[in-house]
Amino acid sequence: MVSTRKSARASWFFCFLGSAMQIPGLEKETMHIPDGYLSPQTYVPFYAASAVLWAYGTRRMKESFSAKEVPYIAMAAAFSFLIQMFNIPVPGGTSGHAVGSGIIALLMGPWTALMACSVALIIQALVFGDGGVTALGANCFNMAFVMPFATYYSFRLMTKWMKSSKGFIAAAFASAYIGLTLAALCTAVEFGIQPILAHGPDGTPLYAPYPLSIAVPGMLLGHLVLFSPVEGIVTALLLRYFLKNRRDFVYALRDSEK
Repeated sequence: MVSTRKSARASWFFCFLGSAMQIPGLEKETMHIPDGYLSPQTYVPFYAASAVLWAYGTRRMKESFSAKEVPYIAMAAAFSFLIQMFNIPVPGGTSGHAVGSGIIALLMGPWTALMACSVALIIQALVFGDGGVTALGANCFNMAFVMPFATYYSFRLMTKWMKSSKGFIAAAFASAYIGLTLAALCTAVEFGIQPILAHGPDGTPLYAPYPLSIAVPGMLLGHLVLFSPVEGIVTALLLRYFLKNRRDFVYALRDSEK
């Protein structure tokens, strides 16, 4: 009887999640923004911002890494590429995935995460058609900049008071949850401002058609309930492994443990 009630509650939960996310047209709006959803007024500035970040990130990596450490960066890019290929389907016809840039930021620093995740996103867009070419700057800004930096600095803030290994693991989960949720929020805002920035003479949106009042909850619900917790679990488990086997490899703890 107890198991039957739990199954019923789970069914109601997923029915609610599916109906909430099944806004016509919005189910196609994922973290990988496709072509045709962002206006030039949006994607051109994001390309410019990402170009500046890539240039500065390249310089930071040259200063921080030796030639023998380059394979680690390649492995980080491969990890980010691979983990994004595992999509989690949810009711309503949409899906989501972990990004991996948060754990890369904790292990190798946020600038390395920026470059590694950007490489993965560029390959996905150009070779596999996952994410639009015009939206590449925005996708890199959201997933390769906002997410790893939010994860890294929220982790550093939390670990000022959480000094045990269990505290570090809990902070990894929470910071990754925050990082992916903020990246999703940025994506939702970029969708939601399109009707304001680009519309026809009669007011018809030319790109993403839904305003902020629809785009933000439509994007955030699935991440708050499912995708961000998955990202947090992956990050926490990986950090737990490195704390046990290669604690010296955790970039985010180097200063705090001196």
